[in-house]
Amino acid sequence: MSPVTAGVLQMLALIAALALAYRPLGDHMARVYSSEKHYRPEKWIYKVIGANPSAEMRWPAYLRAVLAFSAVSVLFLYLMQRIQGSLPGSLGFSSIDPDQAFNTAASFVANTNWQSYYGEQAMGHVVQTGGLAVQNFVSAAVGMAVAVALVRGFSRSRTGELGNFWSDLVRGTVRILLPISVIGAIVLVACGAIQNFAGIHEVGQFMGGTQQWNGGAVASQEVIKELGTNGGGYFNANSAHPFENPTPFSNLFEVFLILVIPFAMTRTFGRMVGNLRQGYAILATMGVIWIGFTALMMWTEFAHHGPAFEVSGGAMEGKETRYGIAASSIFSVATTLTSTGAVNSFHSSYTGLGGGIQLLGMQLGEIAPGGVGSGLYGMLIMAIIAVFIAGLMVGRTPEYLGKKISTREIKLAACYILITPALVLCFTAAAMALPTPGNSMTNSGAHGFSEILYAYTSGANNNGSAFAGLNADTQWFNSTIGIAMLLGRFLPMVFVLALAGSLAEQKPVPETAGTLRTDKPLYAGLLVGTILIITGLTYFPALALGPLAEGLAS
Repeated sequence: MSPVTAGVLQMLALIAALALAYRPLGDHMARVYSSEKHYRPEKWIYKVIGANPSAEMRWPAYLRAVLAFSAVSVLFLYLMQRIQGSLPGSLGFSSIDPDQAFNTAASFVANTNWQSYYGEQAMGHVVQTGGLAVQNFVSAAVGMAVAVALVRGFSRSRTGELGNFWSDLVRGTVRILLPISVIGAIVLVACGAIQNFAGIHEVGQFMGGTQQWNGGAVASQEVIKELGTNGGGYFNANSAHPFENPTPFSNLFEVFLILVIPFAMTRTFGRMVGNLRQGYAILATMGVIWIGFTALMMWTEFAHHGPAFEVSGGAMEGKETRYGIAASSIFSVATTLTSTGAVNSFHSSYTGLGGGIQLLGMQLGEIAPGGVGSGLYGMLIMAIIAVFIAGLMVGRTPEYLGKKISTREIKLAACYILITPALVLCFTAAAMALPTPGNSMTNSGAHGFSEILYAYTSGANNNGSAFAGLNADTQWFNSTIGIAMLLGRFLPMVFVLALAGSLAEQKPVPETAGTLRTDKPLYAGLLVGTILIITGLTYFPALALGPLAEGLAS
């Protein structure tokens, strides 16, 4: 069987698995966020944190709860790293330096999981499991809660109430993320991923010496890092490490975990707004972009020219022989089109155009299917923009799901789509203009520029994957990428929740013969075009200086 055929079969198996999970998981999540019942363990949590889960919140109160919870999480995780040397289970590792502790705390709370350190040489068991793994759960639940609040904005009318953040946070964690993670961890352990609290021990021979490895609760952290589209690995090699991702089956299973909730949330959306066809339209848009990007990535990596590529069957540099080009390409696209950031290959070693596909996937806003929660609300923002453009073309006031898209709504949507590009391009320009940050680049020219552009794209879009080759463990990069991660996560949420509140206050507009049908293939095509054009116009000059220049020159 040829590698290309094997890759196509893996894609078909992945699509089949996602299709089987789509309906039951999507409906389950809709029931979770619509239920008025609170389970006993959830009541205990509400009692501990002093929250009233039945109290409805308007968007400013919902936003304050999101920001307060996240601020406390950043502080808690920062302090945990700063006192690591005094904690049990530290494996003898010292406390983390202030700039790196800030960067890591901001990263995991922002659902980014950017890592400028070697996980197996810096973090002990307590910080890994009690700090980082916990944030993998709750940061994902925060994104899902904000997405559900926006969906309620569409489904409710003549009220500014969007639900209760604390209830949404706890239910998302307890009823959705935790049960799937338990099952997923068992699957990964069965595949060969490790799950223990072993200390540091020497193994094998390596260039005349021995290697030192420490154990850890790897399988349980691996499953939530993928399921919650987090991405931070226990080991520096991330999902290329055999302790985290031992077999081709575990590799495909991890891709499934990355994609299953973001895709299934489109059915949750359709169910909660009372129109499943609207969810299918969003699903189709996400699916077209995901399949298209995967096909392009496989083409660039299999069809590159040169004797070395012909002998190996493609661009094998930086890829695990356990997976090969096809599985690495599928994983790479899945992780950059979502906010996961996990890697099973060396992204810097991809062809120039392959690196451009990874960058563009993040620069789309990671909406195909995007992160848990963030992918859905990002896509709904783009849906509003597409409706607005369609309204301009036909001379009608734009409407979406029975809600008028007026000046206020379009301003909020415009602010949302401008925030992340501004962060990426401004920080990249500053890093290239100043003399010191450039010293961290391993490569010069277009590839070196791509290293820095990738770093800020990954941080501001809350992806967390690294192009590699860039020494990001400096005060400049730890601080600026940390700021980019926090602003890139929480500033867009301000506009999403404000938009949700504005929509919830509206009176539904009756559908007429002139209403744009947003559940038809024509609209899905318009939405795909809107996404690609807006992103292309925003990032094309930067992409032309980096991966496009490199790809055309090779």
